[in-house]
This record gives sequence, C-alpha cells and structure tokens, in this order.
Amino acid sequence: MRDKEGAGPVVVHASARLVEGYVRGGGALAADEVWAVEAHLEGCAECRGRLADVVAGSAPEVAALSDAVWAGLVPELEAVAPVRRRRLRWSAWATPAMAPWLAMVLAVTVLAWVLDVVGPGSGEVSWVLLLAPVLPVCGVAASWSRGLDPAYELTASTPRAGLQLVLRRTASVLAVVVPALLVGGWATGVMAVQWLLPCLAFTSMTLALGGVIGVTRAAVALVVAWAGVVAVPTLAAHRTAFALQADGLPVWGLVLALCAGVVFARRGAYTVLGAHR
Repeated sequence: MRDKEGAGPVVVHASARLVEGYVRGGGALAADEVWAVEAHLEGCAECRGRLADVVAGSAPEVAALSDAVWAGLVPELEAVAPVRRRRLRWSAWATPAMAPWLAMVLAVTVLAWVLDVVGPGSGEVSWVLLLAPVLPVCGVAASWSRGLDPAYELTASTPRAGLQLVLRRTASVLAVVVPALLVGGWATGVMAVQWLLPCLAFTSMTLALGGVIGVTRAAVALVVAWAGVVAVPTLAAHRTAFALQADGLPVWGLVLALCAGVVFARRGAYTVLGAHR
C-alpha cells in the first residue's frame, strides 16, 4: 500500500504491485491480499481507474471481454428501476430468511410470558428467564443458515462477509429480541440484568464457538446443551438453577468477557466460508 497526502486525511491506496498482481491472478497475490484489494476497490474510484488502465495495457483480451459484457448489460440496466437505498441498508444488517425466525422468537417470548403469568406452577420457575439465553441464538443461527438463505454462497464469499457482517446480523437479532424480553421480564417481575447478562453471554459464546465449527452448528450445539444441562433439570426440580439465579451473574459476566475476547482475537476466522455454516 502507498500513502497519498492531500488537503484532508491521509488516504491509503493499493500499490502498483497489488493492482498488477490482482489483474494477473493465478496466485500472484496471497488470499488475504486479494480480499484486501477487493474490499478497497469497492470504495475507491481512483484505484478502480488504475485497475482499468492496467487491464487495458497488460490484458487486452480481458478488457475486450469486459467491454463486450458491458455493451450487453447497459441497455438492460438502464431499463431496470434503481434499487431503493433503504433495501441496501437492510440487506447489510439482515436477510429475508431471518424474518420468520425472528417472528417465531417473538411468539415464543409472548408464550413464555403467558406461562409465567397464568401457567401452572407460576412463580417457581420463570419461563422468560429460562428461555432468554437461547432465544437470540436461534435468530443468529437463522441469519447464517445455508438452507434458509438463498443468497448464502454469494453473501458468505464477499470480501465484507467477515466479523463485521456477523456482528451486524447478530445486532439486528438482539435489536428485536432484547426489547421483547425487556417487556416480558418487566411484566413478570424478573430483573433485567438477570436475563440480559445470560442472553448476551450465550450469544457471544455462539459467536466464539462459531469461529471454530460454524455459527449455525455452534448455535445448535449450545441450545441442545442448555436444554440438557439447565432447562430440563430446572423444570424437573421445579426450582431455578444456579445458572439463572442472581448469584450466577458474575459467572455470566466472566463468560461474556472471555467469549468477546475470543471473538476479537479470532476475528480473521469469520472470513472463512465454513465459519458461516
């Protein structure tokens, strides 16, 4: 990379070696360099112009092919109505496949609140408290499910499909789930910190484990583990487990901090296609 200083802040552009290596292809650049160049080209018109000059000079057959493709595409593109900016912003944070799963999560939250209020044994075990840690995990799993997202391969292979996009989609899930749980917890008298901390810790645990085995697989494994280790014993004993009591909050805080550290330390793992499975 080279620095170009102007009137404003310093702008870092792709070097001639990177641009020429990107044009040559065939392993001329390392994989991380290719991803970095592609991500930079998305927002840098100057480097896109330099790339076009290199292609025209060193690979005229590629330039001819590109001109032929554009000659056929331009009439079709002009006939298509421009995409609304709002849709582009939504696609950067979520996918259409997430909508039914988020609706299901909201329905389960309402059901948990109803069971807490009118269900038998109300007051012994809070369903809102019991389900809060795993509800966002279901939405996170749906956001990276190969079977639910028709554009999965396209999205997961783009240069910006790393940790940034994973965190965006996770945030979009939490933006829906947390307010619903806040209302449910308030209606049933459960302290916000008592369900919010396990909720955030479990979500960060999913992302940390997802960097190793894939986000969807990690979500499924953790939900099964929660059901077997905490949910079923709690319901069988009609007594709130230690993991859901106020005394267990420091443990959840430690889990949240450790898992957040793991996610940050392994942020490069989320650019691998397998991390999105």
